[in-house]
Amino acid sequence: MENQIHKFFSLFLSIYLLGYFIIFRKWAPKIRPEASSCLISLFHGTPAALLAVAAVLSAESRSLAAANTNFQNLVLDYSAAYFAADLVHLAAFFSGRGDLTFVFHHLATLFVILTCRHVAAHGAVAVLTLLAVAEATSALQNAWALARARSDAPFAASVDRVLSVPFYGLYSVVRGLLGPYVVFQMAAFYSGGGAEGVIATWVWISWVVVVSVAIAGSVAWVSNLWIEVYTERSRKVEQKIR
Repeated sequence: MENQIHKFFSLFLSIYLLGYFIIFRKWAPKIRPEASSCLISLFHGTPAALLAVAAVLSAESRSLAAANTNFQNLVLDYSAAYFAADLVHLAAFFSGRGDLTFVFHHLATLFVILTCRHVAAHGAVAVLTLLAVAEATSALQNAWALARARSDAPFAASVDRVLSVPFYGLYSVVRGLLGPYVVFQMAAFYSGGGAEGVIATWVWISWVVVVSVAIAGSVAWVSNLWIEVYTERSRKVEQKIR
């Protein structure tokens, strides 16, 4: 199947520019880039999760070593284009250590997607399952991120308070339990020789290592957010006691 990354990349870049110059043009310059990044993430996350599930379920074989179907390759191209577009955003508006985490995450994700698509040409069932899991919280996360970016506005601040705990909870379950379970199943299948002669050993090992590190980073990120919640609530309790 012909590579479609360039077409999807143009789509995401257009959406980003639409957000930056039109939809969020009245927002403060400091938060317009982040808001535009959230916009393209909204156009990627939930659609990619649904497409990934459909691509896996519609395939004749759901083996983790099965050859990629055209539909699966299309979904891989769609996601690769998003991460490439968001990397352009991060490069243009890099703000330090916080963004560095996302840069490494995006590069790692691109590595897994592109090696699955162009090196192994197999294993899309595993990679797309991980993609569906990873993007399951996308809509809620972007709504939370947009509200937090506009925390100076009363309505946005209220949305932030309402969404924070449900988002943290769902994210913790998905990234802390479901994600590791899928990775464990991958590791067990591939290490048991399930893809021998089909997917190179270095490829599947790199997938397991890269995804495991990404999950660990996600767990650390959400743990810090939970600490913020605990600290804030403890402070409020102390103020009431006084």
